[in-house]
Amino acid sequence: MNGVQERFLPAITLLRGETLQYLFTTLFILGFIAFLVFVVLMILSIRKGNTLPIRYIFLTSACFAIASIGLYGMLNLSSNSTQPAIDQTPSPQIELSGLHMTTDEFKNKFNGAVGKYRLNGLSITHLNMKDTSEQGIGTFKYVFNDELRLVGTVNADESVQEVRLYGTGDTSKPTGGMFLTAIATLILTTNSEYTYNDAQDVIQDIGLLDRDVNQRDFDGATVRNGLEYRFSVQDPDHSTFEITVAK
Repeated sequence: MNGVQERFLPAITLLRGETLQYLFTTLFILGFIAFLVFVVLMILSIRKGNTLPIRYIFLTSACFAIASIGLYGMLNLSSNSTQPAIDQTPSPQIELSGLHMTTDEFKNKFNGAVGKYRLNGLSITHLNMKDTSEQGIGTFKYVFNDELRLVGTVNADESVQEVRLYGTGDTSKPTGGMFLTAIATLILTTNSEYTYNDAQDVIQDIGLLDRDVNQRDFDGATVRNGLEYRFSVQDPDHSTFEITVAK
């Protein structure tokens, strides 16, 4: 389509619409008037006792059809003119940063893994949100019990940037129990295609299953699908498991 056609296309479209509106209006008025005329003629013919001419029936039906076409066209054009135009431009797909999920998606996936593998005592009921800066970056946390709590950060686009699991207890003893189960659940949460065996493989790569974690300077990590999974011991009583974007 050249520039002249593009410039005058709205006017041409409007003219066509007005022409059709006039045509359908004319059809309706003339058809309806003719229909009434033939109905009256039919009634008079019956009152006089004359045989009803077949042409009256045909013409009456034809006029009724013409009036119906005109009315349908008028209503159709009227509805199209009042209907707002629909924007056909596709909305851009929002690409979430960080762990590529919102806090609601994180909670639902976490609870989904808990339910699927029956990991009792780990369900998240409500994430406590808090804004920490003017740039829209915030944090959330959830306390499972006195020895286990979850903390995460949220980007300005409302996506989860990273999560950390803090465990309190004697680090000279092997990591296990609910702490280890929560670690596996977080791995499943960030890799929806993983099975529980896959989560155990990640824990194995970190080093938690190779030896007792009883050193204050223990720091093991592995990278899967662009995410880094790290377990470290801060002091004799505190351990941390974190999931961040791999650098």
